Amino acid sequence: MKFTDYPLSPALKASIARQGWRRPTDIQYRAIRPILEGEDVLAIAQTGTGKTAAFAIPILQKLQERKETQWRETGIGCLVMVPTRELALQLTEVFTALAQGTGVRILGLTGGVEIEPQIARLTKELDVLITTPGRMYDLLGRKVLRLERVDILALDEADLMLDLGFIEDIRGVIGHLKRKHQTLFFSATINEEIKKLAYSLVRNPIRIQVSPKDPVSKNVDHAVVFIAMDDKRFFLERFVKENPEAKLLVFARTRVRAERLVQAMARVSLPALLLHGELQQAEREAALAAFRSGEQRMLVATDVSARGIDIPDVTHVINYDLPEQPDYYVHRVGRTGRGKQRGVAYSFCAPKEVPLLQAIETYTGTPIRVVELDRSEYRETLTLTKLDRLGLQDLLAETEEVMRKKKGRRKG
Repeated sequence: MKFTDYPLSPALKASIARQGWRRPTDIQYRAIRPILEGEDVLAIAQTGTGKTAAFAIPILQKLQERKETQWRETGIGCLVMVPTRELALQLTEVFTALAQGTGVRILGLTGGVEIEPQIARLTKELDVLITTPGRMYDLLGRKVLRLERVDILALDEADLMLDLGFIEDIRGVIGHLKRKHQTLFFSATINEEIKKLAYSLVRNPIRIQVSPKDPVSKNVDHAVVFIAMDDKRFFLERFVKENPEAKLLVFARTRVRAERLVQAMARVSLPALLLHGELQQAEREAALAAFRSGEQRMLVATDVSARGIDIPDVTHVINYDLPEQPDYYVHRVGRTGRGKQRGVAYSFCAPKEVPLLQAIETYTGTPIRVVELDRSEYRETLTLTKLDRLGLQDLLAETEEVMRKKKGRRKG
């Protein structure tokens, strides 16, 4: 089936064609028609499979029809809620590109920037509002945001939205929706607890699940290497130097570890961009822009700040730290191998992270290939990465001390 076969307006079909899309992906094929028919939908599909377009296309079609058939109808017709600022900006770009020529007006609002200019952009001509919960509640509190004409409520990365404790915020939003509305939940992963919360917010939804037994894209090759926690930066340094054409997205567990890793890479003349939730919005946007454009080829990020971000041509995801929640592994590695491209995911696993690795393998149902390092290879990495910073004798002494300590721990 082609997009031209769907009951979509000529303007929307033209916008889809401009994106280079001819046929729907699996999730798009299964979701577009139910949404057009007004069904509530709970959709789960791997990252990189076109989830955003799966709900953006039918939403835009329905809102265009509303504008053309109900000419007196003004005000926000669709509210899209997302957990992060970056994802709000990304969805705004997708909706805006698809809405060209349809007459449907899109606005994305996030925190981290001045609110007054955003208030000025809230007009009666607005059709789709894409926002994070915090900024939306600021606007509701100021009584400048009106939601009584919303017909569609959509949550992207729905599992994270509910898991982060936004459930009461979402219920509060529903209290502002005066009409019977359509509810759409889209995510790459969802557990039983979150599923129950989701079902409490919808009416007899159609559940769509693509590749339920394998949440990880088949376009991604996976491997794990066992490395002491304090040695990880040396292995990352070597990998970056030996793969000069790679575009790397590196995940650290915390903001502090991400910042320290960027500093460590800078000390060996390997610049890396930084992305975490405590940066100013302008800093986050600048980092993503530099990474997307290829100005820099390594981005170090924490989980939440990079959730759902679509960055083209990421060749490798490096799990510098294993995630504490196994479903986060799926979202991380989904940043590579998107569409028809292949990608690689490497995980650096310290001894104390082995239970996290086991949890990931249980969650995905697939063992991760182990890259074996013998003692000589391990020592070679430490030697190569430290030669420029230490005298040879100091280096050999330090390496021997590291190995003695490890040997002592194994005996103990």
